[in-house]
Amino acid sequence: MIRFDRVTKSYDNQTLVVDSVNLEVAKGEFFVLIGPSGCGKTTTLKMINRLIPLTDGTIWIDGRKVSEYPIHELRWRIGYVLQQIALFPHMTIEENIAIVPELKNWNKSRIHNRVTELLEMVGLNPDTYRHRKPHELSGGQQQRVGVVRALAADPDIVLMDEPFSALDPISRGKLQDDLVRLQRSIQKTIVFVTHDIQEALKLGDRICIMKDGKIEQLGTPDEITLTPATPFVRKFIQSGRTKTFVLAEHIEPISASMEQLPVLSINARWDEVLHALSQSDRAAIQQEGEPIGTISRKTVIAYLANGQEGGRVAHG
Repeated sequence: MIRFDRVTKSYDNQTLVVDSVNLEVAKGEFFVLIGPSGCGKTTTLKMINRLIPLTDGTIWIDGRKVSEYPIHELRWRIGYVLQQIALFPHMTIEENIAIVPELKNWNKSRIHNRVTELLEMVGLNPDTYRHRKPHELSGGQQQRVGVVRALAADPDIVLMDEPFSALDPISRGKLQDDLVRLQRSIQKTIVFVTHDIQEALKLGDRICIMKDGKIEQLGTPDEITLTPATPFVRKFIQSGRTKTFVLAEHIEPISASMEQLPVLSINARWDEVLHALSQSDRAAIQQEGEPIGTISRKTVIAYLANGQEGGRVAHG
């Protein structure tokens, strides 16, 4: 769907903001770009829809260079959601959502039905919110509108640049849950930028961790968490832990034979837990030589994705 071939970006012909990046994003994939400030993740995102020109290399969409698309055609097939919601304050919610469909000459009935469908999709009653202005909505509600506005003309690809980072933790968590549920139903190709490892683990099918314009590691949440490729990745993953991992707090009942499972002591260290779960989806836990339960890979990923709480994630 999207392929980067030795993509490089420099703003001053000296410093490389993005340094010869190669990656592919599959159709229908939720792909997360993450890293510290200045690592090149937002620049990488913006080169997809040509908001920022490449210095070198090639980006392909469906086997065609992005440089070969007429700019309006490229951007019409790519939805874009920013941290700054940027709804037009003088326009109603319906008018805001309808901008691109109107530019594409959809008829009024089709636009009306699409707005209804999208508002219902994100839990906003169309009869209640259709004619409201942005200032009449909360920050979380405005961001929901920003998301569905990007979906209004049914684009193939959606780019999301730290869309939830300005929200309070409760609103942010709710919108993350909404986006997980929404993606399950619409199956868009989403490229999502964040600096928050918990958000990345919760949302991403695959995660690309960047540093100094280069890819440090690219893989699934399981791969990133359980087999960090570099000390930087290991430290970055650990930044998502908000309190010490206590194995006893995550024990699950014995549900099947534990003979073939790696064995952990109840007092096992964090690195021992990760090592065991890099070999198996589940590990047996023993206390004084007796089995007392198990711990699963899913539980550990959930713990990291949700800070100290360890809740539902979007991955099996």
